[in-house]
Parts: sequence; structure tokens; C-alpha cells
Amino acid sequence: MFSSISDLETALLACDQCKLCQENNHGPTSYNGLASSPLAIIGEGPGGVEDEYGVPLVGPSGQLLDKALWSVGVTRDKVYTSNVIKCRPNRNRTPTVEEGQFCAGLWLDQELAIVQPKVIIALGSVALKYLLAPTARITKDRGHWFTTKHNIPAIATYHPAYLLRLTGKDLVRAKWEVYYDMKAAVEKCLELAPGNHLQSENMPDLLELYEERKVNRLGQAPNS
Repeated sequence: MFSSISDLETALLACDQCKLCQENNHGPTSYNGLASSPLAIIGEGPGGVEDEYGVPLVGPSGQLLDKALWSVGVTRDKVYTSNVIKCRPNRNRTPTVEEGQFCAGLWLDQELAIVQPKVIIALGSVALKYLLAPTARITKDRGHWFTTKHNIPAIATYHPAYLLRLTGKDLVRAKWEVYYDMKAAVEKCLELAPGNHLQSENMPDLLELYEERKVNRLGQAPNS
């Protein structure tokens, strides 16, 4: 058990304990945001942009997430964001339940033990299946409160990557569902941890914030 999130991150970034780590040239990704926040957002796994920057949800999905959170009074610098899977699967496939169980059992469980958020938003099927049950389904369980094995109240909603694939009325419907899920999460969070401020005056540019990490990770000159 690690005593701090920084100690955990150091060990995490050196992890090579599964096939995903060994196949990934850039290595594991970490977390971003505020480790002392009462609100945690747990996604599925890194995409291409996240793999380059070494942090979760900073690419197109993350930018859509930022807009959704802004609409309910949240900015990413005021919450803790992590993933079930730390390394990008080949061909950007969806991680399996078994991969999620193994990776999160090593890292996410310890992250949550250190951060101890009051509320979790689970983004997408992989996060829901790990935090609730392997048989859970995002289409059935979205929007319903449950308690994780970490004894933390959580609510699941669609992953922003899913929204990016929708059009027309389906997109409008899904966006409203995400809005109400996130609004419920914020309300419960402020009920359990009153006095917390979850939104900065301006929405942070996460790509700019983690540019140096990307440079170090890829071994390239800035903006090359």
C-alpha cells in the first residue's frame, strides 16, 4: 500500500506486469486533476492522445467531457480523473473485463484508497463493470446509484466516446441523459462534502497543461 498518490504514480509509470504494458511503447498512463477532490471520474482506458500525453481523457472524448462537466459547474482541475485500464490496447480496442479486473486490482483500488472520493462518476461500460459487477450493462444501469466495493456511492453514464459516434435525435437524447447523470453526481457530492468548489473561473486547457509530460514521454521537441 502506498502512502501518497505521488508514490503510487511513480510505481505505476514503471509497471510492466501485464501484456498491455509490454505491448505499449509509451508505457502506462496516470491520473490528472486534484487528488484531494471529493469527486472522482473513472473512465475506461487511454486512446491515442491520452497515450501520448500520459494522462486520461484529454483527447476529443476528454474535451467533450470538459464541456459536459462545465454545464454542471465542474472543471477538471477540481476533480480527480483516472482510468480502469492504464495502457492503450492495440488497435484501440475496448479492454476486456479480465484486463480491467487485473489492472484496476493493481492500481485503481489503491488510487481510490488514497484519494477517498465521496462520489464517483463511472464513464462507460468498462468502468461500470469494474465498479459494479461484470454483468452490469451501461444501457440498463446508467443513471442509477450504486455502492462500489470501495464503499463509495457511484453513478454511471455514457462515455463521451460513445456520444461522439451518435448523430441526430440519439445524440440529443444521450447528451441530456449525461447532463442529468452528472448533475445528480455533483448534487450528491456537495451534499456529502459541503463547501467544496468544483469549478474554476476558466476551463483549463489540459493539452497545454500536460504538454511537457508529452514531450518527455515521446522524447520530442515541443509541438513537433
